[in-house]
Amino acid sequence: MFRIKFWGVRGSIPCPGPTTVTYGGNTACLELRFGKSDRLVIIDAGSGIRALGNYLMQHDLPNGPIDTSIFITHTHWDHIMGFPFFTPIFIPGTKITIYGPVTYEDEGLDRIIGDQLTYRYFPVKHSELAADISYVPLKECTMDLGDDVTVTTKYLNHPILCLGYRFEHEGRVFCTAYDTEPFRNVFPTHPDDPGYDEVAAEEGERAAKEENEKVLRFYQDANLVVHDSQYTHEEYLTSKLGWGHSSFEYVINATHKAGVERVALFHHDPQRTDKQLGVLEEQFRKQVSGKTETEFFIAREGTEIEV
Repeated sequence: MFRIKFWGVRGSIPCPGPTTVTYGGNTACLELRFGKSDRLVIIDAGSGIRALGNYLMQHDLPNGPIDTSIFITHTHWDHIMGFPFFTPIFIPGTKITIYGPVTYEDEGLDRIIGDQLTYRYFPVKHSELAADISYVPLKECTMDLGDDVTVTTKYLNHPILCLGYRFEHEGRVFCTAYDTEPFRNVFPTHPDDPGYDEVAAEEGERAAKEENEKVLRFYQDANLVVHDSQYTHEEYLTSKLGWGHSSFEYVINATHKAGVERVALFHHDPQRTDKQLGVLEEQFRKQVSGKTETEFFIAREGTEIEV
């Protein structure tokens, strides 16, 4: 069994204030627990990891040094910005292994995340941290995490390399799929377009279809998928194509097709108020009522789920 808690559910930038109290204003951070030892895995280090760190100091540290893994989906700032405020990194005896995608840049994962802790940005340097921190670059793979858990990674569609994670334990499956948007044909498809090439257009259609099918297989039959749904379909088509985020409607259709049991709609737009999210949640529940066995809900900061 997995236990998941949402510590941050927003995308792009933290947005605390009176209009985001219900669903939360912190950026991406999930707590994942499993096994007899209550093994802790953290997914992303957005601003929500600060509160998680404070919780661990009160509830986990009294039982012994904190030993955890942090899986970074990608290194955009809203997914790593909370790391310098994660209190366990300042505590001797803490052991942290940070996993994340290999990027095309010269700097490795250690530099991209660790360079937030330089005097230019922060009063403590990375080299001064008391915790034992190691970094493991990831590509697409399947790895044994111990405690009878495997994790499979999948490249998603975002402007920077981004990984989805599929955790499997005792027949239960939990997946993340953010930040991502549907793969699409980038070649002109209309014969009247000056850049039209029939072969390229056909190949582009085939490649996009294949990649989208791979993503569906990645979270096929999962018990819970946490999926990026930052936009509505109208917003996506009007001005957000290529931004690397999905629409509510796409996520609902895709996860239903993949036979997912439960779906947490996640990575809320910072402009989206509690009232607007509530209206969208009610609207989509009515639309899918009686048409699918998949359960959809909008992720809220503080929510705990057993899978």
